[in-house]
Amino acid sequence: MSATTRSAYTPPTRALTSRQERKLVDYLDERFLDLTRNFKKRSEDSSTLKSLPNYLEAVRKLLAFILQIPPIDPSTSLRVAYLLHLTGDALGSITGYKLGQTDEAVSSTLQDLADFLDDLDQAWVAVLKSQVWDPTTGEGVDFVVPTTNNEAKNPLRQSPPSQTDLARLKSLLYSGEASLEEWMTSERGHTADGDGDKPDEAVEDISEMLDRMGVRDDFDALFARTLNLLAGFGEDISKGIVNPGVESTME
Repeated sequence: MSATTRSAYTPPTRALTSRQERKLVDYLDERFLDLTRNFKKRSEDSSTLKSLPNYLEAVRKLLAFILQIPPIDPSTSLRVAYLLHLTGDALGSITGYKLGQTDEAVSSTLQDLADFLDDLDQAWVAVLKSQVWDPTTGEGVDFVVPTTNNEAKNPLRQSPPSQTDLARLKSLLYSGEASLEEWMTSERGHTADGDGDKPDEAVEDISEMLDRMGVRDDFDALFARTLNLLAGFGEDISKGIVNPGVESTME
């Protein structure tokens, strides 16, 4: 989700209204329910999420929508809450799928998964920094209040994630990493011959499998940016209030 050129995207500078927030909550709750329903019946023909690539495509769309929530109070907490929801659901559901039975299928699926997890990592960096999401570049951009904003009596506010949210995020990422490693351990014997009955000495190490598939570096750096940011999270991540009378950048 990196950009090579400057985007012409103009980020929003207004919070959602109460009516917009209600519609947003209703929409996202329904989308999450639909995601859960189709995941639970993933082995059935009627499911739209029968494979991991199908699931990742659906979650990417939901992730992109959540990131469009303005990082301006009172909407700030909604973006954090729904991104936590998505992170927990995704990391818990990914391991419910099979990687594939051939090296080609496994390599393609692992690359798709690595790309999604990198997107999620970058998304959390933007949210923790209270940045606006630019959908044209797939990156967070600093929130700037124009000098023409004269609402001095109602300064725009950006509340940083609570300590509870940060603790939950850290727990989700660490437990998610452990689950993914355990999942790949159980799946690594199902490549090439597809029967999963290779003798122990013939089953390669996870690192060897990821290296052979060309994605070892991606998985070695899983959530590195978010975890590094969490380790140093403090006042430098979010200043909390922007004086609308002065052009300010949230960093």
